[in-house]
Parts: sequence; C-alpha cells; structure tokens
Amino acid sequence: MEIRSLTPDYAVSPQITPDDVTAIRAAGFTTLIDNRPDAEIPAEVGTEAMRRAAEAAGLVFVANPVVGGAISDENVRAQCAAIAAAKGPVFAYCASGNRSSIVWAMSQAGARPTDELIGTAAAWGYNLEPFRARIDGFAAG
Repeated sequence: MEIRSLTPDYAVSPQITPDDVTAIRAAGFTTLIDNRPDAEIPAEVGTEAMRRAAEAAGLVFVANPVVGGAISDENVRAQCAAIAAAKGPVFAYCASGNRSSIVWAMSQAGARPTDELIGTAAAWGYNLEPFRARIDGFAAG
C-alpha cells in the first residue's frame, strides 16, 4: 500500500486489502472511502469485506463506487459529503488512485483553484487535465 497524500487531510491509494486497514488507521486516518465498483474486483476486496475491516478498525467507511469514464455528479456530491463529514484525515482508494483523485478535485472545485487541484494530483502522476472543464464547471456552481 502506498499512501499518496494530496493534502494533509486527504490521501489516495491503489486498491487496498482488509489487511491494510489497521495500518491506515494507525497512520491517523478516520474515514475510508471505497471508490471502486464491486464489478471490477474479487469479493475478498469488495465493498462488504472492506466495510467490515474498516469498521472493525474504528474507521468510518463510505462506499462511493466510481465507474471509470462515467463519473457522475452524484459521485462528486457523495465524495464531497464524506470529506466534509470526516472527523479527521480521509483515505480514498480505487484501482490506481486516479478516480479517487478526480472526484476529490471535482469536490474541491471552487474552494481551491483548478490549477492547484490539477497540479496536486499531477505531483502523484495523475493527469486531471482532461477534466479541467468539468472541474471549472463545478467551481462555477
């Protein structure tokens, strides 16, 4: 598991396993967001297995499945709500961390400049440039 901190309070990662959850909690995270649809993964890392592991470790668990190439406004609203409700740092994961970065950037649009959001993700190798217009659209309201 590689923790890729986009901000002091929000990090992303490629797919994790239930065995990683204790280390995530020990690193200070309080909320775990699963951005991976169950149709993409085996049951041992599916939503319910991850929910059980997260809750057993004392983490708040949020399932917000994001389909690659089809990020919905509801996905963005759900990510924003989970981040806003968190009582501490948030850890989000998907296949590579890219979708978790995209929905984060869209959820933060207007609160931070688009260039900053795109640049922050780019520092970890995530190219959000193709989403610039959509991020700007969320910023506009």
